[in-house]
Amino acid sequence: MRHSPTDATARPADAEPSAPETIQNLAEETGAQDGPFPRLLPWLLLVGGAAALTAAFVLTVEKIALLKDPAYVPSCSINPVLSCGSVMIKPQAEVFGFPNPLLGIAAFAIVTTIGAALLAGARFSRWFWLGLQAGVTAGVVFVHWLIFQSLYTIGALCPYCMLVWAVTIPIFWYVTLYNLAQRNLPVPAGVRRTAGAVTDYHAVALTIWFLVIITLIGVQFWSYWNTLV
Repeated sequence: MRHSPTDATARPADAEPSAPETIQNLAEETGAQDGPFPRLLPWLLLVGGAAALTAAFVLTVEKIALLKDPAYVPSCSINPVLSCGSVMIKPQAEVFGFPNPLLGIAAFAIVTTIGAALLAGARFSRWFWLGLQAGVTAGVVFVHWLIFQSLYTIGALCPYCMLVWAVTIPIFWYVTLYNLAQRNLPVPAGVRRTAGAVTDYHAVALTIWFLVIITLIGVQFWSYWNTLV
């Protein structure tokens, strides 16, 4: 059987790409094609975002109840260390002039929606991933500031807040690794190679990150934990 001159295998090297190839090239340029963690990242954004959204909503309800009745004891006030009530009354709980959980409701509603869209097959342009990167970076910085404040200024931990911490960190981690792999972030080649090496051990790096935070919590409140043994 003779091939037609229009057969794709016979196309000259300098010929214009077909429409499907043009779309694929555009996807590669915008970082919209599947990259690392093609299944993990969408589910992390959906499930993690939904969990953090729920925590932020519950905290908002608890805050409203506390405003109505200063004697109200939040459901997440378990002991002198795990005490949402002790955290809610501090200025750090309203950094921008309103309760921090309202930020969480807005932010994690967006994160959850993005996760659902990715699972449905959506593809986003580079500018969208850069916007998400800016958001998760601001979130992880804010979370670590809150961790510091909880440990060394307030002297108490909010269980629902800790759930938000536990979700924000991996979301930042995997969105960043994805954007580096997809070349969405304008970084030097050396940084990209390092990120590629780290990607192979992504779970190890994340585990160490959490262990450091857990260790800081254990050390800071050891005098109390010791009484429970």
